[in-house]
Amino acid sequence: MTSHSDTAEPPPGALDGLRVLELGTLIAGPYCGRLLGDMGADVVKIEAPDRPDPLRDWGQAEGGHQYFWTVHARNKRCVNLDLRTDAGREIFLDLAADADVIVESFRPGTLERWGVGYEVLRERNPRVVLARISGYGQDGPYAARPGYASVAEGISGLRHLNGFPGQAPPRIALSLGDSLAGMFAFQGVLAALFARERTGRGQIVDAALSEAALAIQESTVPDYHKTGHVRQPSGTRLDRVAPSNLYRSADGVWVIIAANQDTLFARLAAAMGRPELAADPRYATHTARGDNQDELDELIGAWAASLTAADLVAVLNEFEVVTGPVNTVAEVMADPQFNARGLFVDHVDPSVRPGDPGYDPEPVKGVGVIPRLSETAGGVRWGGPSRPGTHTDEVLTELLGYDADRLAALRAAGTIS
Repeated sequence: MTSHSDTAEPPPGALDGLRVLELGTLIAGPYCGRLLGDMGADVVKIEAPDRPDPLRDWGQAEGGHQYFWTVHARNKRCVNLDLRTDAGREIFLDLAADADVIVESFRPGTLERWGVGYEVLRERNPRVVLARISGYGQDGPYAARPGYASVAEGISGLRHLNGFPGQAPPRIALSLGDSLAGMFAFQGVLAALFARERTGRGQIVDAALSEAALAIQESTVPDYHKTGHVRQPSGTRLDRVAPSNLYRSADGVWVIIAANQDTLFARLAAAMGRPELAADPRYATHTARGDNQDELDELIGAWAASLTAADLVAVLNEFEVVTGPVNTVAEVMADPQFNARGLFVDHVDPSVRPGDPGYDPEPVKGVGVIPRLSETAGGVRWGGPSRPGTHTDEVLTELLGYDADRLAALRAAGTIS
């Protein structure tokens, strides 16, 4: 983790002036909050004094700093506040009175048990948008169940589509269902804010991990509904979409070649020195290539294995065939395209200063803000503070006008820390 007082502050983003209270833990809720913060919102992350976000302990660590946390808590002010106490609940409601958005990712009913459900929030602030992220949604027979990304990917059918036929369906080495739910919640928040401009009222955004994983599955539902077809895992390719696969080069690098359109396949055939393949009845059309997918993969695989990855990608790019290597993160960070776009940016921990334990003068790199806006681009103003409650005094003083005596009394009572 780093700290640099001279890091340039990015200009105001598209959501500058928007205030967000984030109550979520782990990935989906914090990811939604991160996306809002990336675009310029003032995100105040609230953690219980005795139970900080478990995300603080995830990922690779060095010198006491968790780099998973660095990214997902960036651009947020971290406050310790116990909502299970009367005093903590009233402080939260006072903060909510001027908030635009509240993000939570607890099991349905948790806010209601604490006395800060949507009806209470709406009474204090009719304009507030409440984003509720859960495993299965706020109602239905599974609503009360705990939900993780792995199970959401499974129950939605997404995991069934991954891997090779006849083998156990693997997971990608990410919590994909969480990130998808966070993205859909972010999208819903923006839509609700847009609607508020017309109605003057906030509303609930109900995002579920399981539904987010289902929503990206293209035509699997209508395919089954109308034809009874159950899409199956297809390994490294899409069934009957050819050629679109990865092939190993002479130096052992996996390279993706996607030329399943007729015009693209003609260019691939020319790149291979086999232009006649484009007119061959076995490969001339999309349907024919699908019928002869295995044979076509063997032809392309043999050709790809005769070239190094660099030469293979070069010749395919020369003929304007869609291609690219399967990169590791090390290769991604060295890639000229990503670097030309300035995609890797510094993350600065505001809670660690020169002389503090764990201070690192070398900035921590992370992925910048995506997408890029031409007029009101977002930015990384700071990385996630490694110390819980870093901004508690600042936020309560700035937003609610608390003085030192009141803060000391709250701290002594354990409401804040």
